[in-house]
Amino acid sequence: MKRKLLFIVLPAILSFAQIAPSIADNANGKNLYQQRCAMCHGADIKGTGPLAHKSTPPAPDLTSAAFKKRLSDYPGVIVSSIILRPNGDLIPKTLKENGVKLEPYAWRVQDFRDLNQYMNGVIFKK
Repeated sequence: MKRKLLFIVLPAILSFAQIAPSIADNANGKNLYQQRCAMCHGADIKGTGPLAHKSTPPAPDLTSAAFKKRLSDYPGVIVSSIILRPNGDLIPKTLKENGVKLEPYAWRVQDFRDLNQYMNGVIFKK
């Protein structure tokens, strides 16, 4: 029940967060990305991390036009839905198969906002 409520409430909360595209220096968002996402998506967010091609499908380029549109149309929803409900067990399976031990993390709404803000800052940086 809590998870279902989170999926209903979280997107609404995140959609109220106005994200300045030029802010890529969000310390919490950057830290979360580097520790939990960069191993697959790379520091450049283009799917160039060391584990990018270790899964099927490979880690996508998050700077693509399609992803930018989704991130813009549904702020925060994309980030939170991927983290909370990964493609089956693709993310944990890829990490496990490659010997990566990633400690569980108790995500807060602010963490999703920060991560989304950081990614927007990197993706839309001119």
